Amino acid sequence: MRKLFIPILVVTTAMFVYSPFFIDKAPYESTMLLVQKIFYYHFPTWMAGAVAVVLCGAASAWYLFKGSATADRIAAASAELGVIFGAFGLISGTLWGRKAWGTWWAGDARTSMALVAELIFFGYLLVRKYGGPGSEKLAAAMGIFGAATAPFIYKSVDWWRTIHPKTSVMGSLNDTPGGVIMWNVVLFCTGAFLLLLVAVLVARVRLEELRAKVDHLYLSLED
Repeated sequence: MRKLFIPILVVTTAMFVYSPFFIDKAPYESTMLLVQKIFYYHFPTWMAGAVAVVLCGAASAWYLFKGSATADRIAAASAELGVIFGAFGLISGTLWGRKAWGTWWAGDARTSMALVAELIFFGYLLVRKYGGPGSEKLAAAMGIFGAATAPFIYKSVDWWRTIHPKTSVMGSLNDTPGGVIMWNVVLFCTGAFLLLLVAVLVARVRLEELRAKVDHLYLSLED
């Protein structure tokens, strides 16, 4: 994966540079007009964030059962990215909600559960940093718990009464005027955010590997 880092970074950069021009080509939505175009970054952000938290949960489980240092590094890096993408998703969601629903925060099922997940992974990072010896295992348990919230967040709009659009809204894009190009823009931007996730994840894991080597050298010198 390290050999592919530079190509992935170049492609990701090119996609993000082009994305505003691609978004500009998409037609305005009939009621929200220009503000609707927040969606082309809002949705991909949550997709990247969802991948990050699920990856954190899987890597955390791998670390707990196998004791793999690599898994622990992947989990920590994924949690950081989950927090970053989650924060961006919550902020862009409030901007969307102000126009669509007339309020910055509706407090519906999905937004509330997404905030809870964000706090869980923020807590994960705090535990790792300030928890002392053995905090990695406690954080790993939190990572698994946080990842378990992902399917509930996704299906919450279908299970409970909420003003947030249901999961079926994505499938209905092709049935709206200009829906094909809207769908293509969504897929393009989602691909860009997922590549960004991969690029930053690889860089963060590599950084943690180098830090571990430096720590090992210091311990060797002390001995």
